[in-house]
Amino acid sequence: MTSRNLSCKEERLQPILLRPIGKDYLWGGNRLREEYGKDLLQVPLAETWECSTHPDGPSVVVSGSYQGMGLDEVLQKHPEWLGSRYEGKDELPILIKFIDAAKDLSVQVHPDDEYALEREKQLGKTEMWYVLDAKPGAKLVYGFAHDVTSKQVRESLQDGSLGDYLQQIPVKKNDVFFVKPGTVHAIGEGVLIAEIQENSNVTYRVYDYDRVDKNGQKRPLHVDKALEVMNLKRADAPRQNLRLMRYQPGSAEEILCRCQYFQVNRVLVSSEYRLRVETTSFQVLLVLEGEMNVKNAAFPDNDGIFARKGDCLLLPADCGEVQVSGKGQLLRVFC
Repeated sequence: MTSRNLSCKEERLQPILLRPIGKDYLWGGNRLREEYGKDLLQVPLAETWECSTHPDGPSVVVSGSYQGMGLDEVLQKHPEWLGSRYEGKDELPILIKFIDAAKDLSVQVHPDDEYALEREKQLGKTEMWYVLDAKPGAKLVYGFAHDVTSKQVRESLQDGSLGDYLQQIPVKKNDVFFVKPGTVHAIGEGVLIAEIQENSNVTYRVYDYDRVDKNGQKRPLHVDKALEVMNLKRADAPRQNLRLMRYQPGSAEEILCRCQYFQVNRVLVSSEYRLRVETTSFQVLLVLEGEMNVKNAAFPDNDGIFARKGDCLLLPADCGEVQVSGKGQLLRVFC
């Protein structure tokens, strides 16, 4: 990947290419393998955790001297790569995924940080979805259509009428959805998304269509905990906000989502895109389309990293100016 041996300091400032861990949840499909080049063993391939230090699925480094090591192990050795904002920490505050919903996901809810830290010893889950593709007529569940009570939810689970209370939202390519903790939700059949979330794997499953897994067993539900954290008020229907595209020679960029945990920008690269990674925090690039070369602009003799559709790169804090050359589309995530 490089034209010469790198000094320790120079290597610290280089982009890091990652390989994901796969998840074979029963609702998954094959699009991540067929369209995004995910050469993983799981069948079906429901999710790929592209940038993760979570113990349930850390990503693997596939570039540089730490090739083959888990990203969690590497950041334990080099916590400074997270940036000064995360001094004293050695794990990512976020988790980035691709999700292929070949079938409806379960109706579920996530707790906030306070509840999750007390009950589950990990963070809660605030998340955003960027829709990469959606079949005609695809929908997702986003909150309740009107105010409900815990009793109504329990009764609806008994008689199969929960769907009567849920708000169904049409989905199309390029949509963005921000999901706060406490919002009951479900990604619908035929939706392919990129998800950026807090570093958590806490999900309370409310309803799963009475499906069984490969062993003939129903997946467990978590109704009691779900009702403790669930927002039972009517949810405002999510609207697609007007997005302002900022143009510069060789690229264009827009903000998709900004919250207290992360910001996500979409970047269209026609020839070249440059960004800065400061000492305060790392950044992540997730390639959605095309092929690009990514390198630290301070080291022009370095060949950089070739990245194609589906690839994910961590940019350690203090990289300075990073040059992306080629043509395609990517998400830029920073905290």
